[in-house]
Amino acid sequence: MVTVADASPTVSTEDRRTPAPAILIATLGTVGVVVSLMQTLVIPLIPSLPGLLHTSASNASWVITATLLAGAVATPISGRLGDMFGKRRILFSNLVLLVLGSVVCAASSSLVLEIIGRSLQGAAVGAIALGISIMRDELPPERVGSAMAIMSATLGVGGAIGLPVAAAIAQHADWHVLFWTSAALGVVCAVLVFVFVPESPVRTPARFDFGGAVGLSIALLALLVAISKGADWGWISTRILVLFAVSLVVFLAWGAFELRQRSPLVDLRVSARPRVLFTNMASIAVGFALYGMSLTFPQLLMAPKETGYGFGLSMITAGLALAPTGFVMMLLSPVSARISAIRGPKVTLALGAIVIATGYLCAVVMMNSVWQIILASVIVAGGVGLAYAAMPALIMGAVPITETAAANGLNSLMRSIGTSTSAAVMGVVLAHMTTTLGGHALPSREGFHMTFLIAMVAALVGIALTACIPMRKAPDAATTQGYA
Repeated sequence: MVTVADASPTVSTEDRRTPAPAILIATLGTVGVVVSLMQTLVIPLIPSLPGLLHTSASNASWVITATLLAGAVATPISGRLGDMFGKRRILFSNLVLLVLGSVVCAASSSLVLEIIGRSLQGAAVGAIALGISIMRDELPPERVGSAMAIMSATLGVGGAIGLPVAAAIAQHADWHVLFWTSAALGVVCAVLVFVFVPESPVRTPARFDFGGAVGLSIALLALLVAISKGADWGWISTRILVLFAVSLVVFLAWGAFELRQRSPLVDLRVSARPRVLFTNMASIAVGFALYGMSLTFPQLLMAPKETGYGFGLSMITAGLALAPTGFVMMLLSPVSARISAIRGPKVTLALGAIVIATGYLCAVVMMNSVWQIILASVIVAGGVGLAYAAMPALIMGAVPITETAAANGLNSLMRSIGTSTSAAVMGVVLAHMTTTLGGHALPSREGFHMTFLIAMVAALVGIALTACIPMRKAPDAATTQGYA
């Protein structure tokens, strides 16, 4: 059992600098975009991966799954390490892992090495939660709201712009160039962080909770592998059922263990506060709704015209058609911050979920032209931008300043669980509701309709969960950094 003699917060004077707020926001925003770019980096390679890696399609899928799993496990751990040892230090370490993973992938064509490299890339996802916490520590209160909104929006921006960029590189150059490019971007971000980002003055001295980290890793790995591979292995297969059982048992044991720690990896007592709990539950629902757009809209745009509903676009053209979604998220981030400052982040989160549901409703009734799909995607993206920007404000208004990185890491984990669950559910729907064209099974019009309806229901669930979030009548401005 790991114990801590004194976990009271301290203020460090190490490497103190006061960069201009605009420079700090631009630096951390760039890091967020590059880190989130890793999620869509290999999507253009999906059809070719088995041949490129000389393996089966099922095995090749681990190149994508590994990034998701590593990110889910590393995000809360990175947040806790940031609270303990310095957020800038751990942020820089995350970028080093991204560069190392990119080089491993770029220098090899082996399945095992590609999985290792992609896992290292995924471990860098914790940089977004760390960036949000650094902004809270370093920026003046009047700048925190909009800055956090921008940083939170980068999660969608990187994924949106990454698809057409990665497709263009993959189509016109050797596939390894994708990873050399990501390595170069990682180096640039690491230099920017080293030069422009100060170390946080807020520390929580403690011994790292290795037992909690191991337990959470095992439970999350079992859960997310079961979710991501359920469609391939069969939802009632022995392997999937065992993984779900292991995840449940380990989560229960991990929770009991964490409650006995004086400095736990995740403070479950804080996480159980209604404001934190319902925000995290709403994050799962919004993350689920987000991935409905990421997975289904590209497939619909690229479906052959002969189906009667597809548009026959290439990967690059489809990516460009959906690229505006990322810019909409970024443009709406200051709007989200303004709404949160006036009406409170709870209202912003609810509004975002309403907009998401409206976007999917448009997708259901408007599937007859490319511009209609683009319109629906932009509406959904606008809702995601509003919702994602409000989540950190809700979380940080309810946790001590010494736990902001860990709390944001846990919230990012909830979004990851939502997106990975959505990937599994949407994949099953599109795989079973099919039409045949030229001897090949393709997702049917009804299948796409069903995915849009499921995503819309998830957004409605997010609205209901948001309504349950309690808000203080007279919040402490110093704690909420300008949010009511």
